[in-house]
Amino acid sequence: MKGNRATYSLEDFEADGGPISSDEDERGTEGGAVVQAGRWGFDVFDGLLFNFAAPVCIPYLLGVDPNAELDQSTREAITFWTASLTSLLLVGWAIGGILFGKLTDTFGRSRIMLITMATYALSTGASALSPNIWVLGLCRFCASLGIGGEWAAGAALVAETMPPHRRLWGGAILYTSAPVGLFLASFVSSLFLNEVSFIADDPSLSWRVVFLTGLIPVVFAIIIRIWLKEPDTWKTTRENKAMSYGVVERDYDEQPPPEKLGRYRRRTLGGLFVVIIALLTWWTITSFIPLIANFLAEDVGKASGLSRVEIQGLKSEYTFIGSNSFNAGGLVGTLTTVPLAQYLGRRPMFAIYFAWSAVAIPCVLYLAMSALLRLSLLFIVGFSVFGVFASFTFYLPELFPTRLRALGSGFCYNSGRVVTAVGPFLVGIVGRDGYDPLYIITWVAVLPAIGFVGTLLRLPLETKGTVLIEEEVERVDENLYLLHKEAASYSTATSPSASRYHNAHDEGMDIFLK
Repeated sequence: MKGNRATYSLEDFEADGGPISSDEDERGTEGGAVVQAGRWGFDVFDGLLFNFAAPVCIPYLLGVDPNAELDQSTREAITFWTASLTSLLLVGWAIGGILFGKLTDTFGRSRIMLITMATYALSTGASALSPNIWVLGLCRFCASLGIGGEWAAGAALVAETMPPHRRLWGGAILYTSAPVGLFLASFVSSLFLNEVSFIADDPSLSWRVVFLTGLIPVVFAIIIRIWLKEPDTWKTTRENKAMSYGVVERDYDEQPPPEKLGRYRRRTLGGLFVVIIALLTWWTITSFIPLIANFLAEDVGKASGLSRVEIQGLKSEYTFIGSNSFNAGGLVGTLTTVPLAQYLGRRPMFAIYFAWSAVAIPCVLYLAMSALLRLSLLFIVGFSVFGVFASFTFYLPELFPTRLRALGSGFCYNSGRVVTAVGPFLVGIVGRDGYDPLYIITWVAVLPAIGFVGTLLRLPLETKGTVLIEEEVERVDENLYLLHKEAASYSTATSPSASRYHNAHDEGMDIFLK
């Protein structure tokens, strides 16, 4: 770049519109894919350990024997605190996503990923030392900061290291590690809360061991830092930024994040809409699956005249069935996002998933049926409620340019969690007043119904057939935008700013017409 002039060549882009990157080699895609899958799985694993430990750790920290018969007041207290700590997790998740999203765009994807994974793993492990429920809440909040930041860094990495023709399948297949992470959390919790008797029989120890397993991602974070390199796209962006100078560059860099994203308001709001609907639905349901399974087991056990020991075993069985039915449905739904997005488009895909959820949730949670059948049919709920999240790995990065990709994706995905935090909290408040959580959660079906209508109204932007907005082309667009604003403040067409605007406009047309 010379002064405020710049020359760009479309030879830097592939025939199909994707940027040429050495990250497309075997190490950058195949090896990187394995690393990405692992970090996503551990993200979900650490985030959901609390949901499985809650029926034991919350009564214990409240001074109630978790193995004793649950009266109505105890159920209400457990429901309230499970909801409150889940909402706290979501708020921290949002803050971490926005904070670390900016740091990721500035300091690099893999470096920030190491920091975020270490943050949530160490905080989850520290939860095991909680002497009371307030310290537990603090540890979960710190963990949520890391989990939120890790998603922003990871989404940008996937988008920038996957070849364009593999981005959809790559993102969706990588996200299948999320159901694996949920299964692992369910397995570890069942192992130490029910199966290993010398640990499970001690309510002061069992849940602490569960949280200690949350330290496992620390080892994986170190592997990530050694193995995974920064994408060429990000490095090129930083190099170009360091070499450039002038009022346009300085003005742009000095803009706060909301102003930077303001130019992409239509894209940001559309992405935020689908994310909020999906997150509210998913968290309100998944946060209470273990709790609902425990309550169903308690009711069935009492009606069948089972002993307390037998009821505890039934709780473990019901939790395992419910969680893994939902999880298996999510795995199938995850893989289904790709053909739908590829052949029908992103917007029709969202419409299908939201409509499915709006019908499946009340059918499974409200209609009269046996406890085992209800828990097994969570498969069809998980298909849409869980599966839709795979689309965000390729959809959100498609909305933003390189220098804003982590910030923009993180803003959409994690700002939605602030709103999402209201869902579980309201369930907890209503549940504390004596209402059945199963009945309350049935009303969650209203959310995907709203999402379906919003999709029909074309709120989410359709990105099928588009390529990632890369730095070289984006810089010209920025110059046009900022110089246009500057030129507009002058009354004559002969002002220096107006002249610079016309020069930049001609320059931009040269690029797009080559």
